[in-house]
Amino acid sequence: MDAILWLAAVVVLLVIEIATLGLTTIWFAGGALIAGIAAVAGAGRVVQFVLFLIVSLILLIFTRPIAMRYLNTNRTRTNAESLIGKEAVVTQTIENLKNQGQVIVGGIEWTARTDDNEKMIEKDTVVEIERIEGVKLIVKKKG
Repeated sequence: MDAILWLAAVVVLLVIEIATLGLTTIWFAGGALIAGIAAVAGAGRVVQFVLFLIVSLILLIFTRPIAMRYLNTNRTRTNAESLIGKEAVVTQTIENLKNQGQVIVGGIEWTARTDDNEKMIEKDTVVEIERIEGVKLIVKKKG
């Protein structure tokens, strides 16, 4: 009877994984599979549950980062995230201390700042977008 419950758990967890594609429940399905094999072999419920927990955690901790690295290689950046690394042109001198500065990238004007409050970037300078903080682009001079 325990083996059937573990098999049902494997099926449910796999269905959830297929529906979400989040790489979270697949590891627990592996743990449930091992627990089901232990149930068929005659292991007690405590041993089955401990095997389920240990195998699930080992799979989650050690294989998920590797799987995420390989599965996310062709991920397309969307929206603002796609701006990181692109060039922009300063349309208003960037001075953090005066709380001013704008750049244009892809035909859209953005508020821009630098990492260093002492640095000023003049109008018409080409900059590179380093990151996004809120609604502001953090830029640096190109080159």
